[in-house]
Amino acid sequence: MKVISHPQNENIKRINEIYQVLKKNYLGYLIEENSFFSKFPFIRNRKIEKEEKTADESISVRIRKVFEELGPAYIKLGQMLSTRPDLVGIETAEELQSLRDNTPTTPFNEMKEVIESELGKPIDEIFSKIDETPIGSASIGQVYKAKLKENGEYVAVKVQKPNSYEIVKSDIEIMKFLAKRVDKYIFQTRTYNLPAVVKEFERSIFKELNYLDEVMNMQNLSKNFKGVHYIKIPEPYTDYCASKVIVMELIKGIEVTDLLKKEYPDINKKKISKYGVKSYFKQVLIDGFFHADPHPGNLIVTEDNKLCYIDMGMMGILTEDFKESLAELILLLINRNSGDIIKQLIYMDIITPSQNTEDLQADVEDLLNRYYGAELKNMDGVMEDLLNVMVKNNVVLPKEFIMIGRGIALIEDTGKKLDPEFNAATELKKLSRKIVINKYKPGRLGRVGVNYLMQLEHLAKDLPDTINNTISKIEEGNLEVNIRVLEISEIINQLSISLILSALILGSSLALVSNVGPKIFEIPLLGLGGFLFSAVLGGILIVKYMMETD
Repeated sequence: MKVISHPQNENIKRINEIYQVLKKNYLGYLIEENSFFSKFPFIRNRKIEKEEKTADESISVRIRKVFEELGPAYIKLGQMLSTRPDLVGIETAEELQSLRDNTPTTPFNEMKEVIESELGKPIDEIFSKIDETPIGSASIGQVYKAKLKENGEYVAVKVQKPNSYEIVKSDIEIMKFLAKRVDKYIFQTRTYNLPAVVKEFERSIFKELNYLDEVMNMQNLSKNFKGVHYIKIPEPYTDYCASKVIVMELIKGIEVTDLLKKEYPDINKKKISKYGVKSYFKQVLIDGFFHADPHPGNLIVTEDNKLCYIDMGMMGILTEDFKESLAELILLLINRNSGDIIKQLIYMDIITPSQNTEDLQADVEDLLNRYYGAELKNMDGVMEDLLNVMVKNNVVLPKEFIMIGRGIALIEDTGKKLDPEFNAATELKKLSRKIVINKYKPGRLGRVGVNYLMQLEHLAKDLPDTINNTISKIEEGNLEVNIRVLEISEIINQLSISLILSALILGSSLALVSNVGPKIFEIPLLGLGGFLFSAVLGGILIVKYMMETD
């Protein structure tokens, strides 16, 4: 692990803090499992049972509390894991969704320093007025209402909390270290490839920490919805945007979260639910650039009854091929074709042929039987159900597929709450059919054909040289075949040491019975020395083995 330069070794101190928070929430055994006690199953299992019996809350609640106490990086990690029921289970994923709430606020005087440092001016030269109480607070940022000095317009100012980058960077290093150890020593977790999960989290959170990426996301989403009268995207004031500050148009309206709680006579809930489903499916199936977290708190109904998306720090991106394949999968689901659904999932690299088990096939068949005979309007939720089936069968799913499934589920759930007669499946089928039809249009086939011809041309040009080089190497006897066997060198080393140790013991035994040479207490010194050396070497090997497998 790369240790931060500090005489007190801050990383070790932080690991101890993590352990104390885990222990406080009766999860200390998660670290203790990697300790000396893991060699003694009876003691280890008693410790786990004791902590589980002592806890008066479910493990999902305790995990959520741990993330909350550990700060911004862990809150963000928890939020990411809330979208990964395939990794943490459905119950824990649902519990972690509440992490977006109740985050502590940072005093305004500290946030003011960030604004002035990023924009290079005193705050009163930029804003004629700024409210010191934030209108929104998240794990790494806060939003304030202000009035621009240059034009008198009211704006929203999103500011990153002080030292967020440094704190996150330090915690990421610790996460990498812990993930690597857990992946190495706890066999059951290897399916989830925790180091890769942390690496993906590192990439996404550092993108989110750079607010200029969010500015570009806002501009791209605005471009995609140009001409769509019912959708509003906030306009950023790019002259006042930096890596830790965004100044954007202030959206006046009502959060959909509030709309779900009470009635607003001037708002047509049926229309809003329709706007939500049409706009989200457009993002996913047409644009391939979609909001990663369309929960009600990130949706605002404006004063002129438009639907506005906010908080665009994380967006999903899909290739043209994936969009087309997704549209085909959706049509297969709606048409309840179980055999072809499995084939499509394999084709999309969502599952592997080895994961196509009889249990998975039976569960997909059961899923579709639940919807058998149902009208299209009653098929909302089928995509989320398919995700849950794969989670049940221990399929680790691609990030984009999880994001889409969760996004569709959020939009469907919000739509149903706004309008009991809401029907997402009809819109989903209509768009999917349109995409599949477009896939086979002459213009599109022509473009694809040209691309394939170019690839064939490149292959044809390179093929003669490749063949000549291979034949030359065979003739010269220089062709090498590299076969990589995992950990084979380590096994050879262990066998070599074992043979040497065995030879030492055997030789020492012969020296003892030969009764020749100098003696001590009537025992031949040569044989005694050999046995003592063998004992020390054997002890070292045992300790080394225990340390490597703890």
